[in-house]
Amino acid sequence: MDPQSSAAATVVPRETVTLIDNSTDKRVELPLLDGTLGPKVIDIRKLYSLTGLFTYDPGYTSTGSCESKITFIDGDEGILIHRGYPIEDLAEHSDFMEVCYLLLYGELPTAEQKEKFEHDITMHTMLHEQLTYLFRGFRRDAHPMAIMCGVVGALSAFYHDSTDITDPHQRMVASYRLIAKMPTIAAMAYKFSLGQPFIYPRNDLKYAENFLYMIFAVPCEEYTVSPVLARAMDRIFILHADHEQNASTSTVRLAGSSGANPFACIAAGIASLWGPAHGGANEAVLNMLQEIGSKDRISEYIKRAKDRDDPFRLMGFGHRVYKNYDPRAAVMQKVCHEVLDDPSVRDEPLLELAMELERIALEDDYFIKKKLYPNVDFYSGITLRAMGFPTSMFTVLFALARTVGWIAQWKEMIEDSSQKIGRPRQIYTGYAKRPYVPLHQRG
Repeated sequence: MDPQSSAAATVVPRETVTLIDNSTDKRVELPLLDGTLGPKVIDIRKLYSLTGLFTYDPGYTSTGSCESKITFIDGDEGILIHRGYPIEDLAEHSDFMEVCYLLLYGELPTAEQKEKFEHDITMHTMLHEQLTYLFRGFRRDAHPMAIMCGVVGALSAFYHDSTDITDPHQRMVASYRLIAKMPTIAAMAYKFSLGQPFIYPRNDLKYAENFLYMIFAVPCEEYTVSPVLARAMDRIFILHADHEQNASTSTVRLAGSSGANPFACIAAGIASLWGPAHGGANEAVLNMLQEIGSKDRISEYIKRAKDRDDPFRLMGFGHRVYKNYDPRAAVMQKVCHEVLDDPSVRDEPLLELAMELERIALEDDYFIKKKLYPNVDFYSGITLRAMGFPTSMFTVLFALARTVGWIAQWKEMIEDSSQKIGRPRQIYTGYAKRPYVPLHQRG
């Protein structure tokens, strides 16, 4: 295998913009950069040295922190592409292992490359046996994400041969280990919460199929993974594999900028994803459905959602980034209905309620006008519940899928010579310098 390097190339400035300081009439020329897609970008790297000023941008929503070739999002047009390929095409024609290869190496693999990649990942799915004792250190009612943070961070204590970030081979081995072991860790966290024995991975099963087997199988009886559910799980992984410079990805890059080992960086990403504003949206959808309770109350809650003075909001509709529609939602909608039609899926009143809410919202002029379409979280929460996952596992599955995106972004950052340790600035609004008052003089 001769994977293509994903090292970033330097963007060459072609134009400039002029910054004018009205207090001094000083003018500063700043380079204007062009990416392959997206708006022009003002290069402010020398702003402070030239002017003594820096920018203020809470949440960094108007600041580019890096140059990347991995993922592009156009929220206004509803576009999400990985390495140039639309997410819809990848979800329809690829599998998760192929998407992993694409994110890591920049190109879709040949048949030979894909076979070797899948083999290499499969050979890393088992955990060091001593790690199983670490699980027993958690309370049985520990949240699976707490276990994930701890166990992934602890990997660096077991795999010393893949923590040297300056060695390309060690970076590759660490990447493969993380992608391979995350399903095993997630499944063990789930089994531990149930008090069931761990189910070890099987090398004869595909990635998503093997994960479902480790989640739902028990030693006392045969378990056969439904092909429909395995394909659904695979596409869910694809849809969540990477999403540009979001909170958790930026956390991974920031942690990695200090030279931290890859296992620590991914553990940091998991911790960031755990926040309800980031990875908990699909769980919020189910909480909302439970609050609505029955089909005959949908119109009441639709009316409340339209009332600006009512704090109630329909969860799973609209998206912070996608102002038109979420391109992942159409794929997830199809997956959702395929899962609900599978004979192995149990009847669930909450799922029927969700489908009725979807139908009403898609026909309502208010939601159509405001482009409040069901997003990927609306369908993924329903689908995962139908597949048998408790809500406590939803963010764990998100972390499992996003691991490859975090790794690809981390790897790109390490190989980018223009990157440096992250050091955001601040506007200080505390006390100015003041004299120290001895304790006996304080009244």
